[in-house]
Amino acid sequence: MPRILAVDVGTSSVRAQIFGADAQEHEAARREYPGENDPALVVSLVREAMDEAVAEQAYDAVGASCFGHSLLALDERGRPLTPILGWRDTRSAAAADELARVLDVGAVHERTGCHVHPSYWPAKLAWLAAEQPELFRSARRFVSFPDYLYADLLGRDVPASTSMASATGLFELHARAWDGELLAALGLDPERLPLVSDEAVDGWYPALLDGACSNLGTGCVTRGQAALMVGTSGAFRTVYESDRPHPRQGLFLHWIDGRRVVEGGSLSDGGSLSHWLDQTLAGADGSLADRDPASHGLTWLALLGGERSPGWHRHAKGVINGLTFETTPLDLRQAALEGVAFRFAEVAELMPEVEEVVATGGALLRDPDWLQIMADALAQPITVSGVAEGSLRGAAIVALERLGETPPPAPVARVVQPRLDRADAYRAARERQRRLYDAATAAWTS
Repeated sequence: MPRILAVDVGTSSVRAQIFGADAQEHEAARREYPGENDPALVVSLVREAMDEAVAEQAYDAVGASCFGHSLLALDERGRPLTPILGWRDTRSAAAADELARVLDVGAVHERTGCHVHPSYWPAKLAWLAAEQPELFRSARRFVSFPDYLYADLLGRDVPASTSMASATGLFELHARAWDGELLAALGLDPERLPLVSDEAVDGWYPALLDGACSNLGTGCVTRGQAALMVGTSGAFRTVYESDRPHPRQGLFLHWIDGRRVVEGGSLSDGGSLSHWLDQTLAGADGSLADRDPASHGLTWLALLGGERSPGWHRHAKGVINGLTFETTPLDLRQAALEGVAFRFAEVAELMPEVEEVVATGGALLRDPDWLQIMADALAQPITVSGVAEGSLRGAAIVALERLGETPPPAPVARVVQPRLDRADAYRAARERQRRLYDAATAAWTS
């Protein structure tokens, strides 16, 4: 029976566990960090978590999940010249604007499945070239964090996975190669980018995008099943097989491997917003079970971390409308959680083929009020995953599949039904957020 060491490197913690062929979860070794921008710290904590998980146990292969869209510039000896530039770093918004002036952004999305946006490599590379030209010129290679991590752990350069390359925004979907037009616009030689391969190196399977692994770990592997994930960020995603995928407006589309893609929408506000509320608001404790969007008079545009899906506005900010002296901390918390749910509803509307929604991610699974709000906002039942660490289990499943195993289906916990008596209030509140978004977008672009 094969044994897999699975590792999941997230935006605020790393988890590691040995899995058997049954893909059964046990207590994972865990290390936390304040953010994913210090490469040396994250590598060190990954090593610690792996050592604790292994504890002298034997394993046959390593499968890994890692946060996506990250960029590191390396010198000629493979040492970082920059912090990890992640999806939450929006300093390249102006560089994305400049790229949008010289490129056909619709064609870029069609070719790569990614938008011209600060989350992705093209804007970050353009920003580096403009703000730190000497560093940009002197960098020998530009890589994703898991490429650097694997090189450190294995002692040699390793290829990037198709999954990680596709999530950079610089990878052409159909050619499955670095995009020539974008490279020319950036003045970047492809030799300064990683080779791309999904072959294992010394029993280590290349790290995959954590979002794709979340779907695999929770069993959402058809176009009709979407994983609604709220961890640090949020996402609504499907995984399916495709020979020639076609990106849809407002959504991302990335390869996972040679036959499967992950499609959906991402939100920058998720568990990060919930954490901000906990740190910022005193007296926000209390049940939301008996409240609906008509109870507080607020409309919260949940874009504190900027917007990704579905509008991909490069200069978006959070907005709260309706504040009065009567507004309470609990009102604010409720409006914020509803605000995230309504953004998910906008994404779900672009994916009408979805018939089942599976909730996953620690921030959501720990909050029954938020689960109910999600069901009410989407106006459909939500299946609560019985998997505690979807991306971690997904990394194990990929490795097991590569070894010829067929892991059992993912467990589920329960189903949360939408409350029909709240439907009118939620529809009205969602429409108020749409109007606020339209007004804010007009202001951002004026």
